[in-house]
Amino acid sequence: MLRPFLLCLALICGPALATERYGDYAPVDFGPRGPSSYPVHGLDVARFQNEIDWRRVALSGVAFAFIKATEGGDLKDAQFDRNWQLAAREGIPRGAYHFYYFCTPPEVQAQWFIQNVPRRGRALPPVLDMEWNPFSPTCVVRPPGAEVRRQAQIFLDIVERYYGQRPIIYTTPEFYEQTGIGQIEGVEFWLRAVAKTPDQVYPGKRWTFWQYTGTGIVPGVEGGVDINVFAGSEGDWSRWLRQHHK
Repeated sequence: MLRPFLLCLALICGPALATERYGDYAPVDFGPRGPSSYPVHGLDVARFQNEIDWRRVALSGVAFAFIKATEGGDLKDAQFDRNWQLAAREGIPRGAYHFYYFCTPPEVQAQWFIQNVPRRGRALPPVLDMEWNPFSPTCVVRPPGAEVRRQAQIFLDIVERYYGQRPIIYTTPEFYEQTGIGQIEGVEFWLRAVAKTPDQVYPGKRWTFWQYTGTGIVPGVEGGVDINVFAGSEGDWSRWLRQHHK
């Protein structure tokens, strides 16, 4: 039987919210530089979380949400519109992300994202999710690093021109090591590291968001969910939001 580990930071969750905390079904001891040393936490979601109760999410202390919008050149997440609207209604800063496929030209994927993610209303920067997809029945292509970075730049440039914000790149340890995606300059990174801290997994790489678990507990969300931290203090977060929540 899983025993939830409940993490509630005092600066985020007040006494009145003591029964509505976010946490982790399978917490990892990251040491003194672990997630609990960062005051600003958020989640990322997709259709797999089914219908989310965004009111409860807001009350849990979650400070931001990244929501899956599109994949490849023809798939739109079935829960995107609902999640996009309700997260904003509850006052949660939210951004949309695109899962990249290496079997579709970057221009097509950028336009598909633009077609499905509204430009109106305030939002966090778009996110380009770049990782290998070993479970795809149709696209198992793994281009060399230089080609990966070339395609990423095309996508980033098109999306930036439309939304007026440079997209963030999300990636995983294997993809980062094999493609050199971290060499792209002028972009913020969102890094996955669920067993060790980012400085151990991505030595010397600066990051803005760290996805530290896929087994998170967030009230209003079914089952385990990805939870992330922002790399800074609450004051840093407020300043970052003023610049990036447009």
